[in-house]
Amino acid sequence: MELDKALRISAAGMAAQSTRLRIVAENLANRDSTGDTPGADPYRRRTVTFAEKLDRETGARAVRVSRVGQAAGEFPRRFDPAHPAADAQGYVKTPNIDSLIEVMDMREAQRSYSANLSVLETTRGMLSRTIEALR
Repeated sequence: MELDKALRISAAGMAAQSTRLRIVAENLANRDSTGDTPGADPYRRRTVTFAEKLDRETGARAVRVSRVGQAAGEFPRRFDPAHPAADAQGYVKTPNIDSLIEVMDMREAQRSYSANLSVLETTRGMLSRTIEALR
């Protein structure tokens, strides 16, 4: 049944975007965290990678989270010689998180989640009307 495929595809999209929103929230929550010891690395930004999966039962292709990884790159440093994590020169490594990028990722994930929810609700309504017509 094609409506069943639509439900599964939109549910998979919602699950993937939900994971993405959770990772963005973690990144934003840790944007000010630092290491505990001199020269220690702070929180590293996490990223979500999507992949296509085939639902063998329905033959539908849907999205899934293939990997939650860490962003590469250097940590920004700020001068704060009084901080417990300051190195010998007085610099503290800070997380490689840009709040603007995280907010943009969050908005995109919210919109994708909302679009999938709309498809789910529309499909559910079509199923309900079909059942009513068969009575």
